[in-house]
Formats: sequence, C-alpha cells, structure tokens
Amino acid sequence: MPRDVEWEGRVVHTAIWKDPVPGRRLARRLNVDGDGQGDLHGHGGVNRAVFVYQTESYRYWREFLGRDDFTYGQFGENFTVEGLADDEVCVGDRYRIGSGLFEVSQPRVTCYRVGIRMSEPQMPSLLVAHRRPGFYLRVLEEGDVEAGDTVERVERGPEAMTVAEIDGLLYLPNHARRDLIRALRIPALSEGWQGSFRDLLEQGPAGEAAKLAWQGLRRLRVTAIDRESETVISVGLEPVDGEPAVPAQPGQFLTIRLRPGPGAAPLLRTYSLSGVPNVHGYRISVKREPHGAASGYVHTGLRVGDVIEAGAPRGSFILRAGDRPVVLISAGVGATPVLAMLHVLAAGRSDRQVWWLHGARSGAEHAFAAEARGLLERLPDAHRVVCYSQPQPDDRDFDIAGRLTPAVLEEAGVPTGADFYLCGPGTFMRDLAAALTARGVAPDRVSSEFFGPDDSMTPGVVAAPGRAPHLPPGEPGAGPLISFSRSNLAVAWDPAFASLLELAEACDINVRWSCRTGVCHTCETGLVSGDVSYRPDPLEPPAPGSALICCSQPSGEVTLDL
Repeated sequence: MPRDVEWEGRVVHTAIWKDPVPGRRLARRLNVDGDGQGDLHGHGGVNRAVFVYQTESYRYWREFLGRDDFTYGQFGENFTVEGLADDEVCVGDRYRIGSGLFEVSQPRVTCYRVGIRMSEPQMPSLLVAHRRPGFYLRVLEEGDVEAGDTVERVERGPEAMTVAEIDGLLYLPNHARRDLIRALRIPALSEGWQGSFRDLLEQGPAGEAAKLAWQGLRRLRVTAIDRESETVISVGLEPVDGEPAVPAQPGQFLTIRLRPGPGAAPLLRTYSLSGVPNVHGYRISVKREPHGAASGYVHTGLRVGDVIEAGAPRGSFILRAGDRPVVLISAGVGATPVLAMLHVLAAGRSDRQVWWLHGARSGAEHAFAAEARGLLERLPDAHRVVCYSQPQPDDRDFDIAGRLTPAVLEEAGVPTGADFYLCGPGTFMRDLAAALTARGVAPDRVSSEFFGPDDSMTPGVVAAPGRAPHLPPGEPGAGPLISFSRSNLAVAWDPAFASLLELAEACDINVRWSCRTGVCHTCETGLVSGDVSYRPDPLEPPAPGSALICCSQPSGEVTLDL
C-alpha cells in the first residue's frame, strides 16, 4: 500500500514497496485486492491495473548490477512471473491466469520511483536501454490468482508488436513511421500511448521544435509602437541584419531580452505574437502591469529605432489544420495569440466555422476590438461574442454585460465538435476547460496558453507550500548565468547541482519531470540561448532548440523557457 518516503529532502508518496503474499487474491478492474497505487495519474486506471515483471529480468539485473539483495516485488510488480519476456509478449496478447482474463495494454511508464526503490537513480534509463521495462495488464474478467498459477495465452495481439518493440518505439531514436502506424492499429494499446504515437506522426521525423527559425538570440529593431487600449500596446519588430523574418506559426511567442539602461541588468520576458505571420517582421503586444519592470520599460522607455534581442518564435499552442469549427476564447491581453490565429484564418478566407469569444473589463480595456471585427467580416461563417464585466455608459461594442463563463458558451450554441483555443488568466482557462470536458469535448481538442510559468508536474512528491521563484539558498555560485525567462530570474550556476533541473527546483521554479534520467522527455524545455552538455547522456536527444534539464549542465550562459 502507498507510504510516504524521504527522498532528497522531499516526501514522496509511493506504493513501489511491495512484498509477496500467500493465498488467492482477487484481481479487480483497477487493481489486485490488498494493493494500492500512490500516484493514480501515473500508475492507476484500467490500463495499468496489474504490473508484471519477470524472474529472467531479475537474474539479468543481478548479474549486470553485481547485486544479490533483490527480493520479489522490488521492481514494483504485482505479478512476478516465470516467462513472458518483454521481447516475446505482444501488446494485445490475452492471458488466462487463475480465473481471471487479462490483456497486455502497454509497457511500464518510466518513473524515477523505481530508482528510489532500487537505490539506483539510473534504473529508469537502464530498463529502457536494456529492453526490459515490464508491462501492464488490463483486467478483462475479474478473477482469483495465486502464486503457482499457470499463465496461458489464449489470443495473440494484432500486429504482433512486442512490449520491448513498443517501448523502444516511444523512448528510443528512429520512430519509424511504418511502425507508428502499426502500433496505432492495436486496439488494446492504452490511450496515452496511442496519443504519444499520434503526436510523433504529426510532428514528423525531427519534431516541431526543429522548425526554429534561428538558434540563440537575434537582434530586432523596433519599427512601430501602437496603442491598442488603455493598458496594451503593440510593438513591431524587424531583423537588424536585413534577412527575412521567418514567419511564426499562429499562436507562438517570442522570448525577448531588454536592456533598460547602461549597466542595468537585462530583463527577459516572453510575449505572444499577435500579428499576421510574414517574412517582414513580428508584432508583440504587451500589457502594462503594475510594478512590472519589463512592461513598464516597454510602455515608457522603448522607442522606434531601438534594438532588442529575441529568441526564435516557439511554442506548441498553434492553430491546427483541419475542417472542424475553430473556437478562439480569450480574456484581456490573452487575445494576442488567438488574434494571430484569426489573422491566418481570415487571410485564407477559411470556410471553417469560426467563433471569437472575448472578455474584457470595458471598452477602454478592450484591445484589438476593431481589428478583430474586421477580420471576422472576411470569414463566411464567423460568430462573435464579447463580454464586458464592467461596461461603462458609453460602451457599445459588446454583446453581454458580465464575465465570459461556461454558461455564455452554452447559451451561444458553441459547437462541442470544434477545436478550442483558450488564453487568459489561469483560473479562467481551467474553469472553461473543465466545463468543455464536462460538455463532452475531447480533452485533446482543448489547447490552452498560460502566461508565465507552466504548472509543475512532480509525480508522487507531496506538495509543499508554494513560493515565488527566488535565488537558491546558500552562497551564490561562481558559474555562468542561468536565466529562467518565464520566472524573471537569473542565477549563477553552481556545479554542486547535478543538473539544471536541480537548480530550478532549488529556486522553486515550476518544473515538469518524471524519469529524471533522460528517458521520458517530460522535462524537455525550450533552450532560448546557450548550450548544454549531458550527464548521463539521454537515450534520445531533445528536439533542436530544447534541452532535457533533468540530466543537463550548462556549457556557458544559458536562457531557458521556464
């Protein structure tokens, strides 16, 4: 059952400590009686009801690691089995064990907790690299099982792709398109793995980040400054070198470095691109924030002709092709990335049904009102709903007095079979996304863009009180400067940290990780500028313009999209 264990100064809630039990146990739809899962997001559900590991692999690891202290259950498995090797068992195979019927659903998901249990931090990477991950079973018919029961295969899975083959297809290099298509033809493969393989197919061989227009920072000249509302201005930018500006994808952002004055520390910020993608330049739109050093400088100190530095357009919040309706939902300055999407739809006279839903406080703070209206007029099937939460007596260009809420979408008849794009305050987007899912919208059809740092993903770690990003405790390091662009923090590197991830954690910066050994790519982060080295080397390198922060160290000054 789950327990709390101490790990590197944190508390981890985990059920990976398992012991053999005598007698018969009922294997149920979600688990085996008497067993528990500490992290239901990573290890629970019908597709991960029973984890299987093999005695042959125990013998292999005893020899490879030179250890003789293993006990059954040490790899976190529910069934320790003789036979059923990962390079022989296929996803979709069905087995009769005791009175239950089971189906192979997926390989083990790489997880740092097996490293904790084995006292071997590299264990998640070793399991994949040595093609011995183990696998999960789905319970098709609940039944009693007992040590000593015969495992009888009753049906071979379609496509006959082994557990090791499926595991390597996701985590190792060379994601062959033919094999990805084969894997997606296996109905038994869990939804999460199918989604990962679909993403690989859509990205192509090099991944979306390979399309970065340039590496590092490029000098851009300010060509225009336009006021959009009382609090928002737009800034036009063109490359100083005279070379074309590689068009961004609609919805992406720029990371820019500002120098407010001689001797002043540079300011790093990320701003969404709000204009139509073209080869001439870029347009960002910036809201003046109270006490905001960067936004204050942009609004009061930046002038036409000034030069700033910027990383290449990046971000996965982009308009998808297709013929489904498009629903663009924003609040305040959150209109910027979805406005770029609207520009692309209008430029192509798209025949897709397009919905523009926007919330502002009043007309004085309604940025891009005329621009959005003009773009919608160029579309054959456009719908607009604008909400003012505090309309003034002379305001006219709105439809609803009140906030933009899920009820507004329902009353307007927004179709559920659409692609949804949300940008605005975090609570606004979370409430709308939850309401859309409750209405039956598929979660993968809802895309959100958050300003500032992403939410953390630290599986199994017991949450501690949140803190704003800060310098790490102790004496400052003497190494190169590490800048976290979304967290507005720059820190000198200290080689006492094993990785950039550990430095970010010491600063209480929101991070996302799972394996911590360069396998799963959950920690893959935009590398705006600089270079890194790896220790240990990842099983597959990250996409160009990115870094795996769980196993990387800086080779000089580095700017990360964190």
